Amino acid sequence: MVNKFWMDSYKKTLDYLYNQLPMFQRSGPPAYKNSLSDTLKLDALYNHPHLNYKTIHIAGTNGKGSVSHMLAAILQKAGYKTGLYTSPHIKNFAERIRVNGKMIDEGDIVAWVETFMKNNRKWKISPSFFELTVIMAFDYFSYQQVDMAVIEVGLGGRLDSTNIITPEVSVITNIGYDHTDLLGKTLESIAGEKAGIIKKGVPVVIGRTQEDTKKIFTLKAAESSAPLFFADMEYAADYAMLSPEGKLMLNVRHGDQPAWPELKVGMAGLYQRENVATILKVCDVLKEQGVAIPGKAIYEGLANVTELTGIRGRWQVIGQNPMIICDTGHNEDGIKAVVEQLTRSPYKKLHIIFGTVRDKDVRKILPLLPVGAEYYFTKANIPRALDEKALQEMALEFGLKGKAYPTVKSAFETAQMTASDGDLIFVGGSTFVVAEILP
Repeated sequence: MVNKFWMDSYKKTLDYLYNQLPMFQRSGPPAYKNSLSDTLKLDALYNHPHLNYKTIHIAGTNGKGSVSHMLAAILQKAGYKTGLYTSPHIKNFAERIRVNGKMIDEGDIVAWVETFMKNNRKWKISPSFFELTVIMAFDYFSYQQVDMAVIEVGLGGRLDSTNIITPEVSVITNIGYDHTDLLGKTLESIAGEKAGIIKKGVPVVIGRTQEDTKKIFTLKAAESSAPLFFADMEYAADYAMLSPEGKLMLNVRHGDQPAWPELKVGMAGLYQRENVATILKVCDVLKEQGVAIPGKAIYEGLANVTELTGIRGRWQVIGQNPMIICDTGHNEDGIKAVVEQLTRSPYKKLHIIFGTVRDKDVRKILPLLPVGAEYYFTKANIPRALDEKALQEMALEFGLKGKAYPTVKSAFETAQMTASDGDLIFVGGSTFVVAEILP
């Protein structure tokens, strides 16, 4: 009876969070707010919980989720009680809030939301889904007495609800075209929004040096008297091989000198090379501030990141014969990285299950996809999803051929029945499509 009670209560709580509050992941731009005022009000009402522990703030177009998880894994192995806040979740809302890799208990979510709803009768605040979730995470980390929390930006940076913290280090992985209707149509304008997380006197690490954005970060850092580092100007990770257990093995150089030989990463995506360089520079900055991070913690944290933090959906192998791989890359840079790795992967025939959301510039993504694959165009079960037949018609303009399926399940089942041993089935285009096929 107790379990049934909590299951019903959790379902009602999620219904409130998903359907009663504006939620960007489901409804898109209408849920985006151009002010931090409600977040600041909530933060004050909860007595500024993020001041009770150290934080690391991570923004960027791609890679910020991977970097967040890997940094959290390293800090855990270094002996720190570590909070981790990321978004969106893949299967369960509780994935967003973790302490030492363990998801927040569903009962704690129910109790926290019920208390908020009771208090809000007098507060009369109308928060978005993301605003309320951020404060829940910050409050939970305080309650758990974490030493440090890794905080991933949800969207942009300057106006993101997480941007009320003053971290030990700010991180911006890279800049690409995504959410251009909200962040701007140029790389410079997008970089300006991401640079909004740079705080006075707080070191900032940029993962990828880009000609269009370097000046933006340099100026903002100078205005803020923030020490600025470009990770890829210092570290380079050379691909060595996949280890027998399927982990990416890298040889890392610092300048011209070998620095981290045979560094294993528990995620096989080749794009993690850039993320590893970013992480190593962040660790350097933290160590200069007195945060003890032994080399062993870096090796063990990166090698065991999936076990330590539960990260999923990054070039994740979920089946063999035929090989089945999923990846949550969903914008131009993300799709380019996926396609690059597909070209390096052995297969007889390539099957691609693909779906996206309406507010993406799909016509910039479709030309990047391989023409010779068999496509299964589909639609995730969210209001933002692009109709599968409309996607199929647009894809045909770029020579991508395949059938349309009304559900991810039907597309996936058909691909499994069609594919033979030696083939490769790839599932992607949207986090929400990947979510529906993961166990």
